[in-house]
Amino acid sequence: MEKYTNLKEMVYNAVLQEIISGKYQPGDILNEKKLIEKYEVSKSPVRDALISLCADGIVRSIPRYGYEVIRLTHMDIYEMLQYREFLEGGILQSSYKRFGPSEIATLKELNRDCQRDDVDPVQHWHYNMDFHAKLMEFCGNEFITRNVKRCMSRLLRAYAQLYWNRRADRLLSFDTKHHELIIADLERKDPEALLRDLKADLHDFGGFMGF
Repeated sequence: MEKYTNLKEMVYNAVLQEIISGKYQPGDILNEKKLIEKYEVSKSPVRDALISLCADGIVRSIPRYGYEVIRLTHMDIYEMLQYREFLEGGILQSSYKRFGPSEIATLKELNRDCQRDDVDPVQHWHYNMDFHAKLMEFCGNEFITRNVKRCMSRLLRAYAQLYWNRRADRLLSFDTKHHELIIADLERKDPEALLRDLKADLHDFGGFMGF
């Protein structure tokens, strides 16, 4: 079972990385048989990987044809950022008192990676995901944590393909500059500032699109 799960994850991650890198473009059709041949695995892990990609909103199934890579529109991205603002902001507003010295120290450590400018944009986004996922984890809601991670995984495509292609003049750490303020707000137990700085943090991603 572990081997089967790993094969599924291997195919999922390989296809996702090729979508992120631009090898598979929005509108391209992924063929199950060709993926089986490409990755030299059986039908089951390929099919299950494609089902998971469908569930994550990365591809969509077209019966008797294949799986189409979904095009993310400006509205798609706006709605995901709005979703994150309401979800993360809501749980932080009700759970900010849970953050003590240990949680703060962990967030500061994660934020050090977020401020690195010597990594590629995909790795930087993963550091950002780790920071926000840990914020949610410390709030004590596993369901919200999973959904924030899923939403950020989907946003990775927009981040890699749109954001840094257009804003290559900016340092990677530009869009995580509000993390320190978020941590300081948690230390002070200031929910109003926390919501304001979380929103500003999300706007650092969406601002280039006029959101």
